[in-house]
Amino acid sequence: MSKLAIGESSLLSADHVRALLEWVQEESSGAVFPFLASMAGTALSPGEAASVRVQDVTLPDGEFGEVLVRAGEGRKVPVSPDVVGVLRRWIDEEGLEAEDLLFPAERGRPLASSEYKRAWRRARQAGLSPDEVQAGLGEQVSSLRDSCLDRWLEAGVPAWGVAEWAGVSASWIALRYPHRFRLEDVEIDWECLEEIPRLPGSPER
Repeated sequence: MSKLAIGESSLLSADHVRALLEWVQEESSGAVFPFLASMAGTALSPGEAASVRVQDVTLPDGEFGEVLVRAGEGRKVPVSPDVVGVLRRWIDEEGLEAEDLLFPAERGRPLASSEYKRAWRRARQAGLSPDEVQAGLGEQVSSLRDSCLDRWLEAGVPAWGVAEWAGVSASWIALRYPHRFRLEDVEIDWECLEEIPRLPGSPER
């Protein structure tokens, strides 16, 4: 197995993510909660999320939105309606303008990694069982990205689509999440395969 592979047991479930974010929402302040919520729903890396500006997001009420990631070649990533709601409220409450960072710290400065990492550590201690904490479940903030990518695959988004949204290659996705590409989980059309190829002179069946 590739060293890049991540095991199913090390991925945060949807319930884990919900519980951790609920704790962050209640116990943290400033941009930390919307920042982490956006990572959980868009699979942006912490660096990408920290650089997003208000003008980079499209947030239609009650529908899927979109965030433009300008890093690298640039890409567009869907934003689920739940996260759209969080971001719309955040922008309105803070009175953010189009040119502003979406998740600013004081005086409009970029959100410090120490701030959201501290909140994440505390959320893990409060929201996970001692055994889960000891096992390292969700140890890094980037676990939100890993778990989001896995849920996209589970929902049936093709690997190449997940790769495009994540800004990685399809081969990286396959190596990272091998449990989503097990042959025994695929329904094979053997009759169709029998026709590939139909050789000259083969008897008709």
